[in-house]
Formats: sequence, structure tokens, C-alpha cells
Amino acid sequence: MSPLNTLHLHRIFDKLDRNKDGHVSIDELMWLLESTGVGAKRDELELLVGRKALDPVDFLFFYETLIGKGKSGNDCFVQEKNDEILERDLRKAFRVFDLNDDGFICCKELKIALSRLGLWEEHCGQDCKRMIEVYDTNSDGFLDFEEFKAMMLFDH
Repeated sequence: MSPLNTLHLHRIFDKLDRNKDGHVSIDELMWLLESTGVGAKRDELELLVGRKALDPVDFLFFYETLIGKGKSGNDCFVQEKNDEILERDLRKAFRVFDLNDDGFICCKELKIALSRLGLWEEHCGQDCKRMIEVYDTNSDGFLDFEEFKAMMLFDH
């Protein structure tokens, strides 16, 4: 799996647009965050998004803005705090995927978690195995937290 491209983002948008109105609402974003174990306050999310709903173009711009913010920042204290928050949120997300709480994510767990989030389609077949293989640096067939973190941050 490589960094999210426009096709990936459009597929994510389509899955998030649960009512199929052509927009991803704050409610739909809140659902995603809650589903992945990331806590967010509605008013903070509204402030971050800047509107009540995102069309596909706004969604792509929103994603790019978030990625850009993650890559910049001159204030060391703020960056450290952001890193702590990111680490905490990634650990929460990891627990969503690590269904048996053994510290590893296997292909079956990845498939189940993605299905629960509405992000898995049966015709995807071996995609979860390939996703794991790309980030499985020790080739054990599982993702540990550091490998999961690299996958979520698109760092390879």
C-alpha cells in the first residue's frame, strides 16, 4: 500500500458518504473517528473542517491540508504535543484493528476491522495480505504497532 492517491480518497469519500448525498457531513466524519477509536469533539471538528459538509473536492483539499499540517510546524513544544496526540490516537486505532489484543494485526483482523468500518469489499481478495506485506518489515505476516504506525503515516 502506498500513500493515498486521488482514487483511494474518492473510494474513502464514497464509503464515508453513508447517505449518498454527494457530501461527507460532520456526522459522517464523527462516525469514522468514533469507529476508529479517535475521540473528537464536534465543535473542534467543525472548526477544523470549516463547514457542515465536504463535497469530493473539499474532501481532497481537507485531506491535503491535514497532511500538510502534519509535515510542518516550527514550534518544538507544539510539535511534541502534536506527536503525543498522534501517538495516542494511533494506539487507539491500532486497538480497533488488533481484535484479539495480542499486539499484532493479522490479515483476518484487518479484513474484519475494515469490513466493520465499511471500507472492505469482498472482491478485494488478497489486498489485505498485500497491505500487510508492504509494511511488514520483519516478514512475520503480521503488523506490530510500529509497522501499523508506518502504514498509517505512509512512511516506508
